[in-house]
Amino acid sequence: MAVRINDDNAAEPLLKVEHLCQYFKKGKTVNKAVSDVSFTINKGEVFGLVGESGCGKTTTGRAIIGLYQPTSGEIFYDGERIDGLGKKGRKKLASKIQMIYQDPISSLDPRMTVYDIIAEGLLIKGERRGDYLDSKVYGILELVGLTREHASRYPHEFSGGQRQRIGIARAVIMEPELIIADEPVSALDVSVQAQVINLLNDLRERLNLTILFIAHDLSVVKYFSDRIGVMYFGRMVELAPSNELFNHPLHPYTKSLLSAIPLPDPVYEKMRKRQIYNPGKDGDPDFLNEDAALLEVSAGHYVMCTEKIRASLSGEFNENV
Repeated sequence: MAVRINDDNAAEPLLKVEHLCQYFKKGKTVNKAVSDVSFTINKGEVFGLVGESGCGKTTTGRAIIGLYQPTSGEIFYDGERIDGLGKKGRKKLASKIQMIYQDPISSLDPRMTVYDIIAEGLLIKGERRGDYLDSKVYGILELVGLTREHASRYPHEFSGGQRQRIGIARAVIMEPELIIADEPVSALDVSVQAQVINLLNDLRERLNLTILFIAHDLSVVKYFSDRIGVMYFGRMVELAPSNELFNHPLHPYTKSLLSAIPLPDPVYEKMRKRQIYNPGKDGDPDFLNEDAALLEVSAGHYVMCTEKIRASLSGEFNENV
């Protein structure tokens, strides 16, 4: 079992996930999308969750917000358990946790105006005052870099970056404490990605947001996140502060991901060698065997491994530092 990733003497984290498992069964086949994942997110922190497509990142986020009912494990928000909440409990929680979806096209109803899309959450909450709704919607539009004239238009009239701003506005208008951003820039051009990341960073500071940032682009995650968790085949294989993870990666899968990051340097790119992780093969130790657990190698730096591998990693870490 994975260890608990928080200090009991420290302040209670805003979000705590313990031993989360999310399985999907089709006939006799069971897909273990998320298997025994544990982590915490402190208030005001940006926690990056990275890994290749299909590793369980999005499934973890959807389990947290309640779109999936976890197979097992516990999820706590501000000290209260939130997995297994009923319809009324989820409706109340929606004011505290919101999600920004990956695809800014399919996540917006094409038959609704921007005004209706952004105001929908407040209407579901029971707000009916027209002047209040106008003030909130127009204010949020300006906050995300759009104008009140955009409110009467439909999603198809906007670019991808503008649609994502609408999605961000829809989440922020509920005044949440935690936002789950599910690959919010992966479908955007590079220049637009920077604009959206800067917007999220600005909103984080202005609104005191806590963010779970799900992505597969490590360079973006490094810029935006305080701590990073790396997932592989449904398991958390490494967790560390952002700079620590990039400067001293310990798990071979993390090293493999970092070796794949392209740089705008033709000489480096010509000489760059990819590291391939084959657990249990090619001389790579099997970090994911049945005895492996998420163990602390140095302060705040956790790696999925056995006790024997942990001892060797501790020596490797000390030599690098």
